[in-house]
Amino acid sequence: MTRLTSFRLPGVLAALLIALAAPAAALAQGTHVVVIVGLAGDPEHGELFRRWAGTLVDHASGPLGIAKDRIVYLLDQPEQDKRATGRSSKETIDKTLGALASSAGEDDVVLVVLIGHGSFDGKVAKFNLPGPDMTPADFAVLLKRFTSRKVVFVNTASASGPFIEALAGPGRTIVTATRTGAEKYATLFGGAFIDALAGGEKADADKNRRVTILEAFNAARIDVARAYEQQGIMITEHALLEDGGDGEGSLDPAPDGKDGRIASILALGTPKASQELPADPKLRQLYEERSELERRVEGLKLLKGNMDPAKYAADLEKVLTDLALKTQQIRAIEGKK
Repeated sequence: MTRLTSFRLPGVLAALLIALAAPAAALAQGTHVVVIVGLAGDPEHGELFRRWAGTLVDHASGPLGIAKDRIVYLLDQPEQDKRATGRSSKETIDKTLGALASSAGEDDVVLVVLIGHGSFDGKVAKFNLPGPDMTPADFAVLLKRFTSRKVVFVNTASASGPFIEALAGPGRTIVTATRTGAEKYATLFGGAFIDALAGGEKADADKNRRVTILEAFNAARIDVARAYEQQGIMITEHALLEDGGDGEGSLDPAPDGKDGRIASILALGTPKASQELPADPKLRQLYEERSELERRVEGLKLLKGNMDPAKYAADLEKVLTDLALKTQQIRAIEGKK
């Protein structure tokens, strides 16, 4: 077994282990979800797309505890689903994302999910909507308005690959169901990705009760490949994830890979089990202080690429030590009850 000798203080490794054992948390009030369902084309696809969207909306407002006023669900025919908040036209999308860009804070998580069909004429990819379709350039203009460093844009439609290059940038995680515009057949990825986000334990690779964007992506990628294999047909979709900012997505992202570092620590909302705070005022305050330290750890990891390595290591060591000590305080009090 490799010996760990790089830590300056003997207690830091123990602190790290204790900190990692503590449940991760993110403020539900700092999460915004926008689900956009485009043209279905036929009743069968329409029903399927509404199921995917409904699953995500219900999971966000239910188990994840995200406030309903921070969830937008746009549908091509909103009268077909009482949960829909508006019609998925280009005009409504422009207004919705424009308003959200003004209200979302720098540390808020913003998830935008496109569900439907896409097209590609050899030059320009489009997401199909009632009325004018939207191109990667259209969405790029909208995303530039956001100050949030945690924007996740997921296009589950066919021919979605070109959205990667156009939308990549600092603080953005871009996911597409296909790697090129030429992959034009209807995709399975959207359903698999949403089921992974909402499925809990199945996709939760590290078993910390939170499904990250990377965990959902990898679980969906495996499920899609398995589905094609079971049907004995050649796979016609290859999902990509890009969070490195270079505009080149990865088929197999990882926490320590070219892509996947940011996605590996981004999750939505707060599972209700993690939201429940104790009635005791002193213990409640310690829980809230621990949550703040956990958010600081997450923020440091997101900013790692922009920091001096020595400063990053020192800052992370300090916050992890503080987090471990806070966890010990909580366990000491809870042990006396």
